[in-house]
Amino acid sequence: MKICIFGSGAIGAFMGVRLHQAGAEVSLVARGAHLAAMRERGVRLLAQDEDTVVRPRCTDNAAELGPQDYVIIALKAHSVPAAVPSIQPLLGPDTAVVTAVNGIPYWYFHKTGGAFEGRRLETIDPGGAQWDGFGPERAIGCVVYPATEVVEPGVIQHIYGDKFPLGEPDGSTSARVSALSEAMAAGGLRAPVLERIRDEIWLKLWGNLCFNPISALTHATLEVICADPGTRAVAKAMMLEAQAIAERIGVRFRVDVERRINGAGAVGAHKTSMLQDLERGRPMEIDALLSVVQEMGRLVGVATPSIDVVLALVRQRGEVAGLYTRPHPAAAEPTPAVAAQ
Repeated sequence: MKICIFGSGAIGAFMGVRLHQAGAEVSLVARGAHLAAMRERGVRLLAQDEDTVVRPRCTDNAAELGPQDYVIIALKAHSVPAAVPSIQPLLGPDTAVVTAVNGIPYWYFHKTGGAFEGRRLETIDPGGAQWDGFGPERAIGCVVYPATEVVEPGVIQHIYGDKFPLGEPDGSTSARVSALSEAMAAGGLRAPVLERIRDEIWLKLWGNLCFNPISALTHATLEVICADPGTRAVAKAMMLEAQAIAERIGVRFRVDVERRINGAGAVGAHKTSMLQDLERGRPMEIDALLSVVQEMGRLVGVATPSIDVVLALVRQRGEVAGLYTRPHPAAAEPTPAVAAQ
């Protein structure tokens, strides 16, 4: 089994180590000092009671690798459209593209049936770069739950979690998704194949779409956001708007909003990824977590007043910091709110 992980930062390299340990032929696409260290010394994984070094093939040029059985995209979501041409050499006739990214994936309305079948989402896939470049038929959904960090070039710290739920857009248990699930399990990862992968995508997004931007605006940790009555109320309002949108397109939430907020607060003094990116001067992942929810709200006729306000603020925060560029104007500019139905 040939697997290329395109975007081998903290999560990608962690997956690469585990799949390499399972016996897969793994290659990692990365760049900079991190790539140089992995080439020279291998990939070092630090975890509880574990200090492991593996030596998969590492490169910054995917064209060296040839067609793969699976390409796991582990980039930040906003980086994927521009990377599509670089990923093309990895795609053979039967290559699956596994979207291990945050937020709503480009293939979301593939095989959904109904009024929005085949709909493209401009805020996350400008001009249909991924839809046309990969094809939605290649896609396998993947929700990323573990927390990892690059503590120094070539060295990954595994903080917690081992779950990567997988799912076909049509809900089937295909041979290709089953084989990937088995390979990940052999490497010690939990990768259940879900019939309703979109439910899982929204469950994670439900918290990310509010806690990430609120933390970037306030610099507060999760426990502070969830304990303070004001910011908790803002988060809840955003989540209820998102829930109305998701349920309009068939999503089922297995927990209620209060339980989801309490679960986030229980994580403690944790800085969200968006706040970490802001503090470290890295591009902020706004569109896949928030702009796309606004876009989908307009699509299904659900007003998003709380999301609109927070999105406007965090976009400006990102622009002022030089860490965010708005998507295509047609998808980025506000339109009059419609009454929720």
